[in-house]
Amino acid sequence: MRINRRAVAAAAVIAVVLPLSACGGSGSASSDASGKVEGKITFQTWNLQANFKDYFNGVIADFEKQHPGTEVKWVDRPAEGYADKISADAAGGTLPDVVNVSPDLVAPLAKAGLALDLDKAAPQYRKEYLPGAWQAHEIPGVEGTYAFPWYLNTGPLFYNKRLFKDAGLDADKPPTTYDELFDAGLKLAEKSDGKVATLANVPTVEDFGRYGVPLMNADGTGFAFNDAKGVELLSHYKELYDAKALDPQALTATPESAGHKFLTESVAMNPGSALDLGNFKKQAPSLYKNIGITDQITSTGKANMYVMGVMVNAQSNQKPAAVAFAHFVTDATRQMDFAKQVAIFPSTAGSLDNAYFTEEDGSDETRVRVAAAKSLKTAVNYTPVLFSEQMKTELRNAVARALQGKESPKEALDNAVKACDRLLGQS
Repeated sequence: MRINRRAVAAAAVIAVVLPLSACGGSGSASSDASGKVEGKITFQTWNLQANFKDYFNGVIADFEKQHPGTEVKWVDRPAEGYADKISADAAGGTLPDVVNVSPDLVAPLAKAGLALDLDKAAPQYRKEYLPGAWQAHEIPGVEGTYAFPWYLNTGPLFYNKRLFKDAGLDADKPPTTYDELFDAGLKLAEKSDGKVATLANVPTVEDFGRYGVPLMNADGTGFAFNDAKGVELLSHYKELYDAKALDPQALTATPESAGHKFLTESVAMNPGSALDLGNFKKQAPSLYKNIGITDQITSTGKANMYVMGVMVNAQSNQKPAAVAFAHFVTDATRQMDFAKQVAIFPSTAGSLDNAYFTEEDGSDETRVRVAAAKSLKTAVNYTPVLFSEQMKTELRNAVARALQGKESPKEALDNAVKACDRLLGQS
């Protein structure tokens, strides 16, 4: 099974921040995780048992052998309703000791005092992980870090070398910054009389982040992507849209429809994966032979990454064992083993220097793996952990209004920030 990077990023958000009085846990909520590693703990994963049963059973057996007197009960929950299940367990005091989470899922638990602060309980492990991965589970307005980083995902950008050459652009030097992207986009549209767009998607919150826009204020109490730099980015996209350098159907595009546009060579650039390369080879050999692979567009020098984590229940009765197991699952050895079974990347420092992530063998799989792994060393999770699906919809609608000329970029982003701040206040 391939773990799709969009699935990693698009977890549903727990709607209500649970007050501590509703937690009902029987354990201490202190951050002290010292003591003997022993006892029975429960480990919950997110839709992994069907495809990785042997792997996780092996990890558990190795941990129990290394720590006599421990017992790990593994439970796996389906993807559908996962956030609701965590919320119900949190409210009922039945949250497992160790829980597979994404940053947006851990945020309300941290605010409610249910996620263990690893900066206090296990600071010795921080150096083992990529800085950007560790910071992905920091919560604005709440001091600390609330989950061990686990697997990462990202994707390079595909581009059509033939379309670049036809527009008089250097096919061996694709754009790497947004300014270069905007220049190339306008030239591609002009040379093709508007028949070839550069992009098939409108800007998302990750684009604002990669452009260098501050997404939230310092204390995490409000959004800030309507500042001058945010308006500048959306104004550039408006220019692309008017010039047909942004696909006219971008306002309603899905990953599938955007991929089809790239497949049919009406769009010059699109994110993708090794599976996409295989599809191009079968369905569009003329495109396949002209495929270029480059890094994500960024004006910050850092790509976007999606991250999964492993949280320890702050009210666990077996904190030493829970912390030890959460670290064991996410250490360099286990992450490397897991990465070789599925198309994900380890979050541990130094792991991406392994030959598995740096050497190509001529296959599509290694071409994409090496390109993606290179960008992950300094990547960050640009999506704010407090940015819900409803907020993503508000931003997308605002972008659409601006591109259609119904509101100025400034008006659209101001309205989006107001709507997102209102939703933030309701959480």
